[in-house]
Amino acid sequence: METLVSKLLSGPVIAINLGLKSFGASLEQQGVEVVQVEWAPPAGGDREMMDLLDDLL
Repeated sequence: METLVSKLLSGPVIAINLGLKSFGASLEQQGVEVVQVEWAPPAGGDREMMDLLDDLL
């Protein structure tokens, strides 16, 4: 019986790359389809500002 994991791995791989484009480029060179997502931490990574933003929720 084929497991869910083997079903997922039997088809083509599509990678979602967050951040550094060089990671995605490396996969593309190996023939992997890559979706590049431009992402940065909230508030530029400033912990105090992130805590303030969390309080707004």
